[in-house]
Amino acid sequence: MRDVVALLSAAPGGFGLGVVGEVFGYDRSAVGLPRFSYAVAASEPGVQRLDSGLAVLVEHGLERLASADLIHVLGGDDVDAVPDPAVLDALRTAYDRGATLASHCSGAFLLAAAGLLDGRRATTHWSHAAELRRRYPAVEVDPHGLYVDEGRILTGAGTAAGIDLCLYLLRREFGARVANEVARSMVVPPHRDGGQAQFIGSPLAEVADCDRLGDVLFWMRANLHRELTVETLAARALVSPRSFARHFQALTGTSPRAWLLGQRLQAAEELLEGGDLSVEEVARRVGFGTAAGLRQQFVKRRGVPPRDYRRSFRRTAVAS
Repeated sequence: MRDVVALLSAAPGGFGLGVVGEVFGYDRSAVGLPRFSYAVAASEPGVQRLDSGLAVLVEHGLERLASADLIHVLGGDDVDAVPDPAVLDALRTAYDRGATLASHCSGAFLLAAAGLLDGRRATTHWSHAAELRRRYPAVEVDPHGLYVDEGRILTGAGTAAGIDLCLYLLRREFGARVANEVARSMVVPPHRDGGQAQFIGSPLAEVADCDRLGDVLFWMRANLHRELTVETLAARALVSPRSFARHFQALTGTSPRAWLLGQRLQAAEELLEGGDLSVEEVARRVGFGTAAGLRQQFVKRRGVPPRDYRRSFRRTAVAS
């Protein structure tokens, strides 16, 4: 996944374009990170006006999609715009030849119009989810998740969820170290699970509770090897287990168990990439207990066994 194209749609979003450009457009090869051939394309090259009012010069037309490994379809303000048949054809052709397609926000409407989401799960910005479901009933719309991975087709929710999707793609293709280093350079969290809620529907906990929960989150990361029950964590936060679970959901958008599982898998990835610890020792250090427990969760969540992941992503310089 070295050739990346950001495809602009009608009234394209400036934030989404900036996110994709930040992740894939910067040359970080001097610090051992992959370098991408990055381009911006549209059905008609030339000056494009973004939703923010800024204008950008797009140098490439749809022919640029012919060589892309990853095409990131950016959303726009006008979800009622009639899709350009040439764009839909170009997306179908790219997918048929093996390219990976990802969408940001309302970019999912273009993938759906091309028939590429039929029979698949997909997400978009929560405010567009009902309309996506109404127009394309063959698509299984998830209105809650940050992003959905369906193999060579990925869809992301709006705005900042584009960062999560791009970092997830880096993690999936190049491993945890690359994704973490890019996230560090961007000063953003290295990983938010795709199933995490797009937004919090209820008010956050009181500030004091948030402070205590923040301390507990920090302690959880440093003690992944322990048996971390809700009762134990609640006692540390000085609240009841029921109150802890409610406040945790309000603060993070997910449950303590799901959050902890994500942290343990991330820690396991980093240990598998960066050292020679046995799988059994990695499992013990991150809290899965046994190699069998780690393998079960790794296959379920990452699609490959830990040993295969280590062979694919053992720490090496990946820059071209």
